[in-house]
Formats: sequence, structure tokens, C-alpha cells
Amino acid sequence: MRKVVFLAVVVMTVLTIVIFGQSQSTEREQKLTIGTSEVPLDIVVKDKKGKPIRDLKASDFEVYEDGVKQQIESFRLITKSASSSTKTEEPLPVTPTGTSPIKPIPTKSRDVETGISAVALVFDRLNTDARKRAHTAAMSYLGQAEQQESYMGVFSINLGLSTLQNYTTQTALIRKAIDRAGIMASSTFDQPGGIVTADKAQMMNQTSAAVAGAIQAASGGGAAAASAGSAAGAASVDLQFQQMELRTKETFDVLQRDQQGYATVNGLMAVISSMQRLPGRKAVMFFSEGAVIPPNVRQQFRSVINNANRANVSVYTIDSAGLRAESTTAASRDEINNRSRMRMDNLDSAMRTSGPLTTGLERNEDLINLNPQNGLMQLAQETGGQFIGDTNNIAPRLKQVDEDLNTYYMMTYVPTNQNFDGKFRTINVKLNRGGADLQSRKGYYAVNVGSGTPVLYYETPALAALSAGRGDNSIPIKTASFNFPEVAHLGRTTFSVEMPANAFSFIEDKVKKTYGSDFSVVVLVKDENKQVVRKISTHYTLDGPLDQLPKMKNGLILFYREEDLPPGHFDIEVAAYDLPTNKISIRKATIDVPDANENKLRLSSITLVKRGEQLAKDQKLDSPFLFGDVLLYPNLGEPISKAAKQLGFFFTVYPAKGSTFAPALTVELSQGGKVIASVPLKLPAPNESGKLPYVGNLPLESLAPGDYDMRVAVRTDKGSASRTTKFTIVP
Repeated sequence: MRKVVFLAVVVMTVLTIVIFGQSQSTEREQKLTIGTSEVPLDIVVKDKKGKPIRDLKASDFEVYEDGVKQQIESFRLITKSASSSTKTEEPLPVTPTGTSPIKPIPTKSRDVETGISAVALVFDRLNTDARKRAHTAAMSYLGQAEQQESYMGVFSINLGLSTLQNYTTQTALIRKAIDRAGIMASSTFDQPGGIVTADKAQMMNQTSAAVAGAIQAASGGGAAAASAGSAAGAASVDLQFQQMELRTKETFDVLQRDQQGYATVNGLMAVISSMQRLPGRKAVMFFSEGAVIPPNVRQQFRSVINNANRANVSVYTIDSAGLRAESTTAASRDEINNRSRMRMDNLDSAMRTSGPLTTGLERNEDLINLNPQNGLMQLAQETGGQFIGDTNNIAPRLKQVDEDLNTYYMMTYVPTNQNFDGKFRTINVKLNRGGADLQSRKGYYAVNVGSGTPVLYYETPALAALSAGRGDNSIPIKTASFNFPEVAHLGRTTFSVEMPANAFSFIEDKVKKTYGSDFSVVVLVKDENKQVVRKISTHYTLDGPLDQLPKMKNGLILFYREEDLPPGHFDIEVAAYDLPTNKISIRKATIDVPDANENKLRLSSITLVKRGEQLAKDQKLDSPFLFGDVLLYPNLGEPISKAAKQLGFFFTVYPAKGSTFAPALTVELSQGGKVIASVPLKLPAPNESGKLPYVGNLPLESLAPGDYDMRVAVRTDKGSASRTTKFTIVP
């Protein structure tokens, strides 16, 4: 058991639940900007023969958002061919002021010529035959030209995402990457073992009937009854083991599909996010044998669709499995029917051992989503792309995709509803002309945050509140950030958020005797220009035994993440959101990251210590709050009780490279701008990493309640550095 070491006399009587986030987020080095609310739409229009229609005007279109008609602000036809690369737009009527109500979209010459900025070729996990089909189709789409009109990247999804070729126009490089994708082996997964076939259902029903018959015979009494009772017991055991085997396989199937589903959607999310900042129309060609989206992955799958729409990326899905010998819909239907027959036989028998009726209903819901084509079709349709399937010859169909990508209409509108509340808004584009098919994205989440990082499904309410600067403050939040300019990470900055667990709602399940919760924390980091440079978040779905709920509510929720920030002053905005009650709170803080390099003397932020926890001897932890084998927990702005007697503080000195001069240390205390104490202290020798971590205690007996500033200054032959922090003493 860990030994808790207190550096101050403040005693915490609550349980602390420490939930650490990853130290590096996927948003690293990407930026968000709070920009215009103008919504761009790219629209593909074809006639009944599948040929693009090129002579439409803005007046031929109507755009509706949540059923409300919108004013088209700009409109044009984008084409690939040089002959039609000039802008094509409706003659604009002149208003009394001499201005045009619909403006052309300014684009760079290359955007006009190509009609698309980038295409990502993404290969999912594929078997040998499917991989061969995908390789042939991709090569056919690539063509023989030495230079591509559009930038192309090639990616492969297995259990992770591999970049086979970064975006380029050089055909030779793209061809090599496609060849690599064509020979890469994918991780193999077991075939579903929890499927109830007709034979399996019949066997279990026969066993169930044997149990029922034996029980009925045993009720007659006598020697025959005793024998029948013994048979009933044996048959009952057989039935239970059959059901246990089925349930084991079902559980493994669910876990395996979750693993595959998360790998696929996270890979797609990463590719789509990388394309967000590019101008023009972008597309993903996704070669897959099917996207099975289990319930646990469904929300993340929705995030992929929503971020594709935000990034103006259309996803074209290609079912590389080709013509299937058996309909996947029929297979799911057959198992549902087999389970129904098995359930009805169980209900008619004298005993039923397969659990609550809802178990079968939950499995049926899972089976409905097993059709591998459903996810591919949804992904294509809701992002303005197209689904290609039920064919062994994919290449000819990709020619239609090429036409979609290089001939389309671009229009924009400003939503009449300027309340960006984080809710999903449906977009419906209507064409005032018959005999045409239209492709466009279906909607977006109303979050007034610019491009740069993906917006995950659980983040939208918090982002909307941060954008509006509104929250009910019903969730008490404490937050602070600290900078540790280490050689390898000069901008290493920590973000800590602390909240009482009882501020969130916990749903109690009296039948299962469990509790559950659903809340999230979102942190935005803004630079001096108020531009978002980092977005980090965590979604919490805490659950456990119902008898442990009081202990949980008596604890704390600690959010912790790290980022590597450039030099500058940053505003930190934190939102905590409780989904069941829609409660949301906002807090703000700041952090200064000094301009530092290894040739300068450097000093970390000053951490006021709340408590310390001694680690086990074999436990390794890369934390800037580590002092020897003690992990320090920072005070996040809580007032200091005078009864605590002393206040622990911590900082780290980083000597300049090549310096042999022992740093001189001074700790200074001031109140109201007046220095009341200044004490020179001696630093310890550098540790094995060359750093000088320091822990001290400030006596509180002689300090009256009030606000104070603590300043730490160090000086060597390589320069000087100082940091300041504030704290409040209460009676």
C-alpha cells in the first residue's frame, strides 16, 4: 500500500479519484481559429445518366437549415478542365446601392484548375482477395500521368494508422505507396463465434425440451420419477453449459468488434483532421470490406461524419469485398429468427435459464448493425460522397467518383440562427429543376470554433458554452497550469482541473445494483490573439457497484494533461459538462511560457503543494511533479488555512548547458506590493538528470490572513530567472 506523505498540515478527508489523460494529445501542432460563421457547401449535381450538370444558377438552389430557408451568399461552378475553369455564376441583379447580393468565391488559380485540393486513399484491414481488388482499382484511378492534378496521400489502417505516402502530386511515389498497401498483411481476427445458426438453435431447443419432459415425468412420483428427475438434472446442466458457451463467444465477438471499430474510426478521424486546413474540396477514398459499427463505437463514428462535414471532406466508400456469396442482411435476419424460435421454446418449457428477456433484445439490436455495408453507406451518404459496392470490378465506378471530385458547385451561406449552442443542424439543399440527382453534406454541429482539430461528439455542449461565455457554475471547478522548461520539452506545460464528484449526477440501476455517470471536461488554450492553439478533453463514463456510490460521491475528479507550448502568454478556459442534467460550469486561468533554450538558466512555475504520495519502489513515472519517490499534488487555488502551520512549495531549477556555477536562490514574500521577507536558500546538488528540484515549507504562524505573493529568483554566471505565484491565507 502506498504511504501518503503530507508536506503541509492540511488534512484531506475525501477520497481522491485521479484520472490521468495522455500526456500528448492528437491535436498537437494544430491550431483552431475562431472565425466566420459562414457555412460552405459543395454540391454535386448529375442527370439521370450520371453526367454532371454544369449550367445551374444560384436561383436554381434553395438551402434550408433546420427547415428554415437561408440566403445564399456566394455561388460558383468549379471544374477541372481548363475550358471551364473560369468561374461560372448566375448573372447577379444589381441592388439600388449598386452591389450584388451574391458574391463570387475568391480562389487561387490552382484551386480553380483542379477543383479539389487533396485526395486521401485509405486502405482498411483487407483479406487477400479484397486487397487485390482495392489495389487494382486504386491503380486504375491513378492513371498513367506523371503528375497528378490533385495532391494524393496513401494511408493504411490496421490496429493503428500508417502513412504510406504523404500528400504529393508525383505519380511514381503514389504508385509505390499503393503497391505497398497491396501487399501489407492485416491483423487477423476470429470469425464471429456467437452466431446462432439453425442447427445450434435446434440443439439448444432439444436440450430445453428434454429438461421440460424430464421435469414433467418426475412430478408423477415413484421409481420412474426418480430416474426422470436425475435425467432432468443432467439435461439442465447440459443446457446451462451450452448457453454459457454461447454467451462467452458473444462477449468475445463484441470486444473484438469494438477493437476493430475503434481502430477504423480513429484512423479515419486522423486522416480527415489532417485535411481540415486545406482549401477547396477534399475527399477520402476508403477501401474496406465493411464498417461494422458496434454500439460502443457509434458515437465516435458520428464524430467522424461530423468532422468530415466541418472539414468539407467527402468520403467515398468502396466495398472491396466485391460480390458477396450471401446477403449480410439475410445472415443477420436468419440469426434473429433462430434466436426468436429458441426464445419461444424456452418460454414454453418448464424452466428458462437464458437470463432476462432484454438480453435477447440487446443481441438483436447488435445484429441489426452487423451488416458491413451499412456503415460504409452511412459514411458516404452523410458526407456528400458515394458508396460503391456489390461489384468485383471497382475501377469503372471510380471514374464516376473522379467526375464528382472535379465538377461541383460551391456555395456559402451565413446561418440565420447565430446561437451556436452545440446542437446538430440539418442541412437540406433543394434543386428547382427535375431530372437531377444531388449530393451534399447533411448537416453540422453548431459550434463557433474554426478548423484545426476534430470536434468529438461529447465536446459540443462545452465548446458552445465556452464560445458564448455562459455557464450555470453549478459544478465547482478549480484549475491551474504549470510550466516546466525541460531540455527535451522547453514548453512542457501541465493542465490540472479538480472537481467534487458529487457535483455530477450518477444514475442508479436498482436491478443490476450498479451506478453510472456521463460527463466531460474540455480545455481550450488561447494565445495572445485569442486564437485557440490547443483543445484537450476527456469523456468520463464512470461506473461501479451501487454500494460504492457514497464513497465515489465523497471523492474528487482530477483531470490532468500535458502539452508542449511555444513561448507566450496563454489564457486557459475550462468547461465541465454533466450530460444527464445539462449542468455546465466554466473557469479561466492563465499561464506564461518564457522564451527558453538549453543555454539559458531556467526555472519552473512555483507549485504550492496540497499533498504528496509516496510511490512504490518499482513504480516508474515521468511527471514534473515528482520529487524523489514522492508525487506532489498541486494546490489549484484553494485558500490556505492558517491552522495548517506551514505551506509547502515546489519548483525545479534547470542549469544552463555547460554552467559550473552553483545557482544562488532567494525566496521573497510580499503583501500589497511591499516585501515583508526575503530569504537566501541553498539549492541541493543536481540529480542524475541535471535538474535541481526543490521542496520547501513556509511557516504561517507569523502571517496574518490575507493575500500574498511568493517570488523565487535564481542567478548564475549564465543569467537569472524568476517566477511568482499568489496565495491567500484564511483564519
